[in-house]
Amino acid sequence: MNLTVTGYSTALFATWFFIDELGIVFDAGDGLSAGLLQKGGKVKHVFISHADRDHLTGLLQFNQLNGYKGSPIIYYPKACGSFSAMQAFTAKFDPRESGAEWCPIEFGSEHLVGKDLFVEAIRNSHVSAPDEISKSLSYKIYRTKRKLKAEYAKLSGDEIRDLIVEKGNDFVTKEVRENVLNYSGDTPVADYERWNNSNILIHEATFLGNDDELKHAVTKNKHSNLSEVMEMLANINVNKVILSHFSPRYHKEEIDAEIKRLSAHFNLKMPIYRMIPGQVHKNILSENPINI
Repeated sequence: MNLTVTGYSTALFATWFFIDELGIVFDAGDGLSAGLLQKGGKVKHVFISHADRDHLTGLLQFNQLNGYKGSPIIYYPKACGSFSAMQAFTAKFDPRESGAEWCPIEFGSEHLVGKDLFVEAIRNSHVSAPDEISKSLSYKIYRTKRKLKAEYAKLSGDEIRDLIVEKGNDFVTKEVRENVLNYSGDTPVADYERWNNSNILIHEATFLGNDDELKHAVTKNKHSNLSEVMEMLANINVNKVILSHFSPRYHKEEIDAEIKRLSAHFNLKMPIYRMIPGQVHKNILSENPINI
């Protein structure tokens, strides 16, 4: 499935991603409406990863321009009180705006966003919280389909149809999930298996290098650094990677050089794209990969 990914991501300032064909936005930092213009009307579902302002303050204008009753649906970590406060403020600030359905969710939940298409919320450790709750989420998009069970693979078409009539479709087929796209949000690298077999992985890489003090210079919340992400990629199966959320302290040339160096070091073969701080990327997957 070919996807058009448009976005902006600069650590501390703003992050948002729009998946055109799916009508889905991940995070909603400043500049979301200006970046999408009329395409904002195509957005039906907005998934916010956490309550840092650089990931949600674009909602106010976006809802005013694109909200109508019941749409878009804004999904956010249930444990974060900032969202209910923002919802209440929005109602007072712009009482004529009657759109946007606010939907608190928990990690492990799954949300239908189209025919046979759903989004799974994954707990991450960007914001510290007790084990039973999460204040920061990652997301996975899956497409489901029915597949013939192996034991019936040798039957003829007529025999399969007869069996479905007699026993039902669920008896003859099984549901399989195809990964469409994964979004890390802000998070340190933790469980490699979390992103194994990703089709498209959008993953943050806020810092270059391994300096722990540097990692926490901007915020007390936890982030990834590029070397950790690249090492993870060397140990899992991913078809395409978009690296995002780089600190604005780094220039394009520094980022690209380090991606190329680490790609060679870890012998990474998948195409790797990157979001340059301060720049909107329209259809980033149409750009040239940095490492190929």
